[in-house]
Order: sequence, then C-alpha cells, then structure tokens
Amino acid sequence: MKGNAKVLKALNTLLTEELSAINQYMVHSEMCADWGFEKLHEAIEKQAVDEMHHAEWLIRRVLFLEGHPNVYKLNPIKVGKTVPEMIALGGGAEHDAVKQYNGAIALCAREEDSGSKQLLEKILADEERHVDWAESQQELIRQMGLQNYLERQA
Repeated sequence: MKGNAKVLKALNTLLTEELSAINQYMVHSEMCADWGFEKLHEAIEKQAVDEMHHAEWLIRRVLFLEGHPNVYKLNPIKVGKTVPEMIALGGGAEHDAVKQYNGAIALCAREEDSGSKQLLEKILADEERHVDWAESQQELIRQMGLQNYLERQA
C-alpha cells in the first residue's frame, strides 16, 4: 500500500529518534551496571528494549507503506556522566519525543492515515510512561537525597 510522503517522512524522523534513544539508553544502562546500580541498570535497559520495539514497529509500518526505513541516521547521542544527568537527559529526550509523536499523530489525522495514527498513539503511551519514570526518579532524588537514592539502586 503506497503511503503518504509526509507521513513516511514523519515515520522515518521518529525512527531516527528511536534508534538514537536505544543507543543512549544502552550506554547509560551499562554504565549503571558497571557502577553497581543494578536496579537502575535494569530499569534503563527496559527502556532501551521498549525503544527497540518502537523502532521495529516503525520499520514495519514504513515497509508496509512501501517506503524505505532510514536506519542509517542517528541523532547525536548525549551520554550523562552522573546518574542525575543520565535521568535528566533521558527525561528531556522523552519530553521531546512526546511532542514529536503528538505532531505526527496530528499529521496522520490530517492525511487520513488511521493505521499510522493508531501505531503512533500506542508508542506515545510508552513515551509518556518513560517521561513519568524520569520525573519520578528526579523527585525521589530531590526528596531522599542522591546518596540515599543511589543506595537503593545498588
């Protein structure tokens, strides 16, 4: 089924975001594992896996619409040097993703592509959950202090 060029472009832009997020989360996850923060390692690794699923679904949709998935491009990867910086970078990227998904969903509605719109709404729910997680972690750090937070992550 031949897809709308604007929708295909939006899907590929989102795919680039997801592929970039996978790399950022994997690096952060492994850094946390190296530092002994196993709970944080597992939580961030799960987010990376979520992003892998998103990329897979976007690739599948682009192919269905007879487009070419752009898997060659990545955005600059921002690697945090501390746990709070990692959480802030991840949360910021997720906030940006929510905005991008909302824009793409509106585009799909205008272009009458309900299938792509439904997929993007499904992914948006995951991205909003990731934002909530990052905000919760930042609040925990604020309320209990960094050292107490990190002790709970070991």
